[in-house]
Amino acid sequence: MECPDVYQPPLRWWSHLWRYLVAVTIGLVVWVPVVEAQAEERPLLFWGDLALGVLALAVVWWRRRWPLAVALATTAMLPLSSLAAGASTLAAVSLATRRRWWQVAVVAVATLAGDWLYYQLQPVTSSDPGWLVASVSVAAVAATMAWGMFIGSRRELLWTLRQRAETAEAERDLRASQARTNERARIAREMHDVLAHRISQISMHAGALTFREDLSADEMRSSLTVIQTKAHEALSDLREVLGVLRDEEADVPATVPQPTYADIGELVAEARAAGATIEYDDGLVAHEPPPAAVGRTAYRIVQEGITNATKHAPAATLHVHVGGSPDTGVDIVLRNALGFGPTRTPGAGLGLVGLTERAELRGGWLAHGVEGTSPGNGRPESFVLRAWLPWSAEEAVR
Repeated sequence: MECPDVYQPPLRWWSHLWRYLVAVTIGLVVWVPVVEAQAEERPLLFWGDLALGVLALAVVWWRRRWPLAVALATTAMLPLSSLAAGASTLAAVSLATRRRWWQVAVVAVATLAGDWLYYQLQPVTSSDPGWLVASVSVAAVAATMAWGMFIGSRRELLWTLRQRAETAEAERDLRASQARTNERARIAREMHDVLAHRISQISMHAGALTFREDLSADEMRSSLTVIQTKAHEALSDLREVLGVLRDEEADVPATVPQPTYADIGELVAEARAAGATIEYDDGLVAHEPPPAAVGRTAYRIVQEGITNATKHAPAATLHVHVGGSPDTGVDIVLRNALGFGPTRTPGAGLGLVGLTERAELRGGWLAHGVEGTSPGNGRPESFVLRAWLPWSAEEAVR
């Protein structure tokens, strides 16, 4: 059970007003049968009844702060004050809403004792037998406590439902925010691969212009046109991804770069046209193409391999092999010789890290390193990038 103070609703002025009106009404109903006898026979009791009734209505204001103390205090006034009956009832109901059994029992017993003393001290003229009066008192006290406990149970239920609704809304917003964050991260990975590849081509063309002094004017213009085109494409892609990543409320666009396995051949041809030397072995020609998600991941791995080879070994031949089948999955191997001198193109070193995460998300793996040694000087001969991807999502789950 939650702490009662948690699910007790705040009371506004009209809530206090109608409760006090009910308490005064109950007090007057109880006082009317004895008020005439008090005024004529016991005037001191009359004024004491009125004073204690007003005091009880004042004390009951703090029933939520000190529920047990206020309930017992108003109950103690019952034998000498009929008007205090309303305040005592209000305090008892308020205490019962907290549903603390021992407190409910203590106040119920105290109320029954106060009722008995009331009939002993007040000038009550009634011909009803004692057992009937006692039964009515027990029934009234039981109904009062039951009503208060019902109100408390209903308040807790409403509070619980409200908390569940708020929690569900918060979780929904969190899932939506997490989905946007994941999608932005995916777009960032995609754009990193695209931009790194295009900028490496720009760097390679610019480097060629730096060292080539035998180019004609037409060849120079052609190379500059390629650089300009690649720069415009890179800027366009950069504007798109920055617009998405900066705007927290914007919907993620659906039209982001989505290459497939069939685009690997075009990627290799484009790199060859830019001056790279690539031998491409497509081992999946005889088979049906892999699913789109697998093909896209394979494309990004080959793209990053070409980008790295262009950066760090521009004069070396890059061997690209993609093979496999629906039964064995997709194998990707990129190999290039070392010792051809890196370019001045900077790198963040995050491309292979991102590719490793991408492959693992697809249920595969990616590894890279140097292999083999030169028989002349014992240095490593080649840098190799290997990856394996499951053919389907079901296989990745297994």
